[in-house]
Amino acid sequence: MKIANSPDSKLPQTGAEKAIEAPRPAKSETVKKAPEASAKVELSNAAAALGTQGIDDGSFDAAKVQRISQAISEGKFTINAQAIADKLISNAQELVGRSQPSH
Repeated sequence: MKIANSPDSKLPQTGAEKAIEAPRPAKSETVKKAPEASAKVELSNAAAALGTQGIDDGSFDAAKVQRISQAISEGKFTINAQAIADKLISNAQELVGRSQPSH
């Protein structure tokens, strides 16, 4: 007795088989248009200013980055934990001072 399906047998196809055999649409048919905007967002001047703070303010020093990178690759870079801790505490104090309402 042969168990495999013969090419002559016509069994009903399942949904998955139909999906596999269904012709695919051309690429031009599958491109969907972007939906139109349903809302318009405008930033206040203050929000716009916050968004641009720190951009191109000259604080990036490429030469310093290169020196640090070189020191790391040569195994000569040292970390001053005390300076880092002091700066973290200073920044935290500054943030706490900003968040407290003035009386």
